[in-house]
Amino acid sequence: MSRIQKLKAKFSNKFDEVVEKPLLTSSIVLVIVAVVVIGLSLPFYISDFRSFWMQVLAEAHGMIFDIAVIGILLYWLNQNGEIRQRIRTYKDEIDDFRLWESDEAAFRTVGNIKRLNRHKIYEINLVNCHLVRTNLNYVNLKASNLNSSNLSNSTLIETNLENTRLNQTNLENSNLNQANLKGAYASGANFKDAFLIKTQFEGAFLIKTNFKNAFLMESNLRNSYLMGADFENASLYKADLRGAKGLTIEQLAKAKTLYLALFDDELLEQIKSSIPELVGA
Repeated sequence: MSRIQKLKAKFSNKFDEVVEKPLLTSSIVLVIVAVVVIGLSLPFYISDFRSFWMQVLAEAHGMIFDIAVIGILLYWLNQNGEIRQRIRTYKDEIDDFRLWESDEAAFRTVGNIKRLNRHKIYEINLVNCHLVRTNLNYVNLKASNLNSSNLSNSTLIETNLENTRLNQTNLENSNLNQANLKGAYASGANFKDAFLIKTQFEGAFLIKTNFKNAFLMESNLRNSYLMGADFENASLYKADLRGAKGLTIEQLAKAKTLYLALFDDELLEQIKSSIPELVGA
């Protein structure tokens, strides 16, 4: 290899080293530009420094304005763009794990739900999601869609499920104590063996819902729709069923207890005459 080629190779390697270090590259560019600008401006420094300095200060004020307005605006737009991208990523991951029945899919989906909540996103599409044995305590899923999802053996204590779609959703043996299901659409949902103590079902659609062996103590079912709901061996101690639509004496006769439960006057009279043992013990 000739001397010239060696010099070219050495220069190329040195150039690559400099380019790979952004801070060093910026410093070199700054020094070069400063030397050129100061060199060209030197006559003005000598002949009319005062006037030239005033112009420099004017430019400095313009730079401050650019940083304050344009810089902050660009930063804000960039941050919003990043947040929107993260939200899209979380939603895409939920879609990726949909219909995948595994513990990993369940826990990854829950993680994405909680991240979306941190960004104040509560209305989430969780149709057909596998969420078995997960912890969704205190999560906000207001107006979300969980139709046909599997949440069996999960904990949803004080979870917000107001106006949420839970049609055909499996919540067997789950803990929903003090959860908010006001106005929820849970027709055909499975609450078998579930803990529903002090749960809010006011105005919820619970048509043909399965409450077998469920613990509904002190739950609020006022003005809910209970046509065909199954209360076999369910505990309705102190439950509020006033204004419930479609509720019949035949449904309540299968319950474990109705002690201190609240009913409309007409239905209460039927209970006392037909199944007094359920309200007296």
